[in-house]
Amino acid sequence: MKTSIATVSISGNFEEKLTAIQEAGYDGLEIFEQDFIAHDAGPKEVGRMVRDCGLDILLFQPFRDFEGMPAPQRAKAFDRAERKFDLMQALGTDLILICSNVSPLALGGIDRAADDLAELGERAKARGLRIGYEALAWGRHVNDHRDAWEIVRRADHPNVGLILDSFHSLARKIDSDTIRAIPGDKIFFVQLADAPLIDMDLLYWSRHFRNMPGEGDLPVTDFMTAVMSTGYTGPISLEIFNDQFRGGNTKLIAEDGYRSLIFLMDTVQRQSPDLAVDMPPLPAPISVAGTAFLEFCSRGKEAEALERLLETLGFHRARHHVSKQVTLWKQGDVHILVNRETEGYAASAYAMHGTTVCDIGIAVSDAGATIERATRLGSTPFHQPAGPGELDIPAIRGLGGSLLHFIDDSSGLADLWQVDFKPVEDATTAPDAGLIAVDHIAQTMSYQDMLSWSLFYTALFRMKKATMLDVIDPDGLVRSQAIEAEGNTLRITLNGADTHRTLAGEFLADSFGASVQHIAMSTSDIFETAERLQERQFQPLPISTNYYDDLAARFDIDTALLDRMRLANILYDRDEGGEFFQLYSPPFANGMFFEVIERRGAYGGYGAPNAPFRIAAQKRFLRPKGMPRR
Repeated sequence: MKTSIATVSISGNFEEKLTAIQEAGYDGLEIFEQDFIAHDAGPKEVGRMVRDCGLDILLFQPFRDFEGMPAPQRAKAFDRAERKFDLMQALGTDLILICSNVSPLALGGIDRAADDLAELGERAKARGLRIGYEALAWGRHVNDHRDAWEIVRRADHPNVGLILDSFHSLARKIDSDTIRAIPGDKIFFVQLADAPLIDMDLLYWSRHFRNMPGEGDLPVTDFMTAVMSTGYTGPISLEIFNDQFRGGNTKLIAEDGYRSLIFLMDTVQRQSPDLAVDMPPLPAPISVAGTAFLEFCSRGKEAEALERLLETLGFHRARHHVSKQVTLWKQGDVHILVNRETEGYAASAYAMHGTTVCDIGIAVSDAGATIERATRLGSTPFHQPAGPGELDIPAIRGLGGSLLHFIDDSSGLADLWQVDFKPVEDATTAPDAGLIAVDHIAQTMSYQDMLSWSLFYTALFRMKKATMLDVIDPDGLVRSQAIEAEGNTLRITLNGADTHRTLAGEFLADSFGASVQHIAMSTSDIFETAERLQERQFQPLPISTNYYDDLAARFDIDTALLDRMRLANILYDRDEGGEFFQLYSPPFANGMFFEVIERRGAYGGYGAPNAPFRIAAQKRFLRPKGMPRR
């Protein structure tokens, strides 16, 4: 099965698009007429450029307002088609997309449209070409793939077929099972797009808010399963109109698209194993056991300050790396590494971002299968030579150039702490603060990258997306979406910033695109933990007294409990499942921070209602009263 993408789906000039499509791994492309017209090379040269990249031109599109036109517009429509046929032959492609007519002059009637397509099909046959008919969701007379198929069926011509587009069908809530009755050999091409569920004009929705399969809310998997049930063996292609993509990173968006197609077809194959999907099978989506470690790169006084903060949080220096300047700090099941190396990846990450989380270790069911699935989905493997006797832990590139290392029990990689590290001689025996595990990791990025990384995690792991939320910063809006593994063994919140004025945007700017902004760790008793933290001279983020006055008005909270929260600077939230308590460290290292949380009952959120008050407190800490904004 060939993979394809329409040139309109990504930004850049034609040559930049072509390079991105080639490097992402597609088999071919759809040439959107506007991209061809804007390019300064002729059709024969463009065709040669595409073939020199090892790609095929699988479709030329669009051809508009053809069928059902009255005289004299009908004759003119055929003349226009002949000119496009000339262009197609020069380009070296044999299929053109004809979208259903939207002209106010268009006449209705299935037989009239079928007759026009049959006549055009005969002209196409004489040139060795084919025409594909597609129902636009806003077509004047034809806006349903069932009507489009009936027109193609009545045209009854070997060079006339149907083109299906998931957006046009799913946006109108047409049952995908209606596709199953269409013969697969009469479907000439399949275009795919997802979209968030938004109640708006279909044309505007289509032109501005489409996204890759798996990034939106439409049942694209059901659509594609129905297509495959017909026996269809042609290309699957992306046609995405999206304002973010038009201004985004050409290479990244092309890679996302390829990942989305492979992920979609893998999902179809797993849900319907009886269907013949012409694609080598991938390892199953990976089960996650938890967060194995978080590694900071740091140096000098910054590293000393970080380690002092870890000490006040109850961590103890547990082990040293056998050959590198890397120290393991441990508490409960939380493993934090501080890497002071002056060479290698961590050193380059420090040079770029300063003190930051440069590496996340994830405990998985099968590390080898994780790397294979990630690579097949377009991720970039990472390798740095291990020292003698040290474990060679598989890794890929993650957000912001960071790394993701994968550890499992079956291959011996879980012995990392015994093999690559040795105990420190002066290990402390002081009690910890009661922190148990990593609850979630918050990654900050530009808003336009959120869809990309949401797709990355849900395609690779057994993870699901939660509802996207708006987080109110005093200086702007931040979009936030949680990605959660089965059993909540790994939770990642993706926070998208549009402006540097927000705390998230400021962190991105100051850290030159570092990924992890905060780490939340769980405890079974946040009040006991708060007392232990105070004993260790931990300074929590100060929260306004006004917050607690408002809390008393919003929730029925015992006065004594409210006083304990106020004294310890603990924030509170509640939902139908349970309660949530949280406290924060002050910001450090360009705006990073730690969070301590306790979940009671089945609370499923992340304290989002408290975010505006937390952000305001952090900004007061970073810019005391009277201090000007940068």
